[in-house]
Amino acid sequence: MDFGWSQEQRQLRESAIRFARAELDRDVADRDRQRRFPVEEWKQCAGFGVQGLPIPERFGGQGADLVTTTMVLEALGYGCRDNGLLFSLGAHLWSCALPVLRFGSAEQQARYLPPLCAGSMVGVQAVTETGSGSDALAVATTAKADGDRYVLSGSKVFITNAPVAGLFVVLASSDRQAGAAGLSAFLVERDCPGLSVGEPVGKLGLHTSPMAEVVLDGCTVPATALLGGPGAGMAVFSTTIEWERSFILASAVGAMQRQLEEALAHARSHTRFGKPIGRNQSVAHRLVDMRVRWEASRWLLYHLAWLKDQGRRTPLESAVVKLFLSESLVQSSLSAMETFGGYGYMADTTQERDVRDALASRVYSGTSDIQRNLIAGLLGL
Repeated sequence: MDFGWSQEQRQLRESAIRFARAELDRDVADRDRQRRFPVEEWKQCAGFGVQGLPIPERFGGQGADLVTTTMVLEALGYGCRDNGLLFSLGAHLWSCALPVLRFGSAEQQARYLPPLCAGSMVGVQAVTETGSGSDALAVATTAKADGDRYVLSGSKVFITNAPVAGLFVVLASSDRQAGAAGLSAFLVERDCPGLSVGEPVGKLGLHTSPMAEVVLDGCTVPATALLGGPGAGMAVFSTTIEWERSFILASAVGAMQRQLEEALAHARSHTRFGKPIGRNQSVAHRLVDMRVRWEASRWLLYHLAWLKDQGRRTPLESAVVKLFLSESLVQSSLSAMETFGGYGYMADTTQERDVRDALASRVYSGTSDIQRNLIAGLLGL
């Protein structure tokens, strides 16, 4: 493994940081307060190539390997303070665009990947229900065959990007008794009769990443909407959740570096009792721990990206990365806020917003408890 960047990669990283600072960082506090999805910034990201980073060029993507893709996402997290936008980008990429690339037919790829890469279509995966989350086998949404069509009925909750999405990857069961073999995945367009999206729901953080309930009430789709074929739902879900757990927090590693640098600068310049607060051991040790968490997170992330580029399955490594990065992000955000003291706790500051946004990382793509259970099982416990 050699993570020494080539000249081209270094230039791309610097370009991504400049782009994020110049185009994505304006009025972040305002749109967070207004809970507004940043449409223009989304389009600008598409112009930069973010939505199609690992998608082949023939579909309008960049054709980047996963190490390079990870590098760009980390750079965006370092340069951009809109955590909600970055989360929506990750959800679009890992839970919709990649599944279409990996499992889609040639017709599906040609139909959906170009607009997904161009940013003109926002993608989302609709799996979670009131009675199921990480337990895909508990999905209650049904898919009943009707000639050359399927009728989908059920509801999905906590669906990221749903209010702005144009394409939904829907997991449904055609036979609950068949277990995993009875699950199928469907590509459902927003204007499909019988699909409706609820009002955006309020939440603690990630305000610029909209979320809503999705209802399927006799939603009829052609058999050609099947993703991966009948009974491939568990394969689609398992592969997708592994990608999500691997890379949904790539931008968080960049954010942790930014938090550390800003906290260091504050600790060196802010004085109390005649000396910089960083001279106090309690503050210094807090910053040391931030550095250690960031370094460890970065190496875990890039090692995983390298494994993925080798074509390896990584259920253990993905769970480890998801667990460690989410817990590290929360603690880094809290440490930065504490270092800034009262200023860090004030509404609309970067530190206050980072704390609110970070807490969700312990929940989405499988809670920290779920990751620990997975890791324990994979260790044979």
